[in-house]
Amino acid sequence: MKSVSIQTFGSPEGMRVTDIPVPSPQPGEVLVRTEAIGVGGVDAVVRRGTLGSYGFTEGFVPGSEVAGVVTQVGDGVEQAWVGRRVWAFTGVGGGYVEQAIAKVGDVVALPDDLSSIDSVTLGSAAPVAHFALEHARFSAGESVLVRGAAGSIGIAVVELAATAGAGSITVTTSSPARGARLRGFGATHVLDRGGNGDGPTEFDVIIDVIAGASLPSFVERLTPNGRIVLVGVVGGPPPADFGMVLMGAFRKSLSLSTFSLDTVPTADRDRTRAEYFDAAVRGEIHPVVEDVLPLSRAAEAHQRMDDGQVFGRIVLTP
Repeated sequence: MKSVSIQTFGSPEGMRVTDIPVPSPQPGEVLVRTEAIGVGGVDAVVRRGTLGSYGFTEGFVPGSEVAGVVTQVGDGVEQAWVGRRVWAFTGVGGGYVEQAIAKVGDVVALPDDLSSIDSVTLGSAAPVAHFALEHARFSAGESVLVRGAAGSIGIAVVELAATAGAGSITVTTSSPARGARLRGFGATHVLDRGGNGDGPTEFDVIIDVIAGASLPSFVERLTPNGRIVLVGVVGGPPPADFGMVLMGAFRKSLSLSTFSLDTVPTADRDRTRAEYFDAAVRGEIHPVVEDVLPLSRAAEAHQRMDDGQVFGRIVLTP
């Protein structure tokens, strides 16, 4: 079967289309014939080599979420899954393929009225947004900043915060045009990537997809008892001494934490994901698809992400 792997870490040019054997599901696993493959920020972070210390090696197949039809199941998995259309989490990689393996506990049946393409724009993003706001102890009336708001996670945070009654929702993004689009999802103020513009100067809650060298300057913009939650590092790791800004503001009782869906119990994660799939069918949350490209053009999708040209998510199809 066709797959896309990282042959050289760094630029998207290091990605190649390769032929690999169709895998067989092991006990507790399912095989999914992919119809849609989400291209996420973590895929780009891995491909750039930012997470080299985590053991990624050449030949790694990126991609963490797919949607399609279950064709085989391993021992211990109910045969009733075969033929069902599902969303599946493949782990930190393994998704850029024509047929993907996933643990049955990481598979959710899709509503008939939700397309596979739309599902991979929401399947990870909406639960991350939901639980990140919960992790931040966000409550109605509070001011929220979404840093890196034009991606699928950021858009979901904006929508969910608006629905939950945020006092204000400020976003950072790369252009006024993107800011205008984000206002359509509930943003009230738009700043540039550096945090400059017409908007609040302090925030109760910051949900940060970016991290990077500028993280300390945003920590400084928290209100007393403010909370910042990192849900990504698409801008690279923060400075090694970024914790000093917290110590310097000791009397403000600030909190900085990371958040990963890995810490959410499987049952809670799957229930929340299914609820947002149903909400998308009802039009209460919106999948935003920048483009749909064939799997063979995965490198192009990554280049467009690196160039800051993606609003929402690019989806690959086999």
